[in-house]
Order: sequence, then structure tokens, then C-alpha cells
Amino acid sequence: MDTQEAAKETRTQAVRNQWERLERYRILNEKVKKGEILFTGSSLMEQFPIDELRMTEEMDAVIYNRGIGGFTTEDMLQCMEEMVFGTEPGKIFINIGTNDISRPEYRLEKLMENYGKIIGMIQERLPGAEIYMMAYYPVNEVDKVPDDEWGRGMFATRNNENIRTANEAVKGLAEKMGCRYIDVNQGLTDENGRLKKAYTVEGIHMYANGYRVVLENLRKYL
Repeated sequence: MDTQEAAKETRTQAVRNQWERLERYRILNEKVKKGEILFTGSSLMEQFPIDELRMTEEMDAVIYNRGIGGFTTEDMLQCMEEMVFGTEPGKIFINIGTNDISRPEYRLEKLMENYGKIIGMIQERLPGAEIYMMAYYPVNEVDKVPDDEWGRGMFATRNNENIRTANEAVKGLAEKMGCRYIDVNQGLTDENGRLKKAYTVEGIHMYANGYRVVLENLRKYL
């Protein structure tokens, strides 16, 4: 199998996994408790080990996680029933958009347009829900990836400069739409403003120690 065929097979499997995850969520949503807390978004939310951390911290909150790895805002707009509405939450914490930033054709204006549509749909369908729009986490484009074409491409657009700009835009969108923007990144960065090496798998996704920092910053909102 050549490189192109391998890449195509990887993408096909990723899509298959995403839609299998949606089906699992649809079935899980049949038995959820209404009015509880929802975490939703892309892989940065899906990989949040909230159940284990919640038990370790002896937290009483009921938190459902409906994140899906690889999803963009476009994807989420097509799957709102499984990712949001099916749980009928009272509080919604959203982290979606970093995969949009990763795309070569990334445009901040399009990201905010889609994000605004997501929020608008939630407000129309769940007018009583509290919506928390989370800041995007920083990345570490130096310590965790090889200095080659793949490594450089991984952070071509998904870099801390673009993330900071996007966070300002998300903050502005939250204010415009009457939501709460929350920056939960305190303690995640090193002296250079990068995601701490000890917290990250490959410069983007985090281990449980990084999520423990995020959870501590989130506590007052839960």
C-alpha cells in the first residue's frame, strides 16, 4: 500500500469511527438524566477523562461527554441531536473549532460563522441552558514533534498565534450572544506560552495531568 492509499484508508477509518461514536451517543441519550452538565466538542473534549477525574475528586456532579475526535464546526452542525439536544442539558461546555484551525483553508470568519450557528441552534432549542464557550488550549509545536515536513505541517495553521486570535474571537462571540466565555488555560503553559511538555501527547492532545489542571479551573462553573 502506497502513502496515498494508506492516508485514504486512515481517513476512511476515522470517519467510520466518528459515525459509530454518534450511534453510541444516540443510544446513550435514551436513558440520560435531563438538566445535567454536558461536555461537547471535538477530540479535546472527547478525551477529557471527566468520569475518572470526577470520581477521584469525589465530585457529585453528573457530567455527560459527547465530544467526537476529528470533528469541525461543520461536522457538529450536522450532529447536534446526538452531541447536544439528546441530553437536554442544563449547562453546556463547548470546545469545538481547533480542527477548523488545523485546515489549510482555515478562515477565522468562517469558524465564527459556524460557531455562531451552533450557539443559535442551542439557544433556540434549549433556551434555559447555560452555555460556556471554552478557550482553545495552547499547543506545543517545538518539544513533541519531529522537525520534518509532517511535524511542520501539523502546526502550519494550528499554532499559538492563531489560537490566541481565535480565543479573542470566541470571547467576542460569547459576549454578542449572551454566553459565558471561560479561559481554563491557567497553569497549562510553560515560560514560552506553549502547552507544557509534560502535559501533552504530541503537542496538541493532553494526558490526564493536563486535564486535571483544566478541571480545577472549571470547578467554579460546574
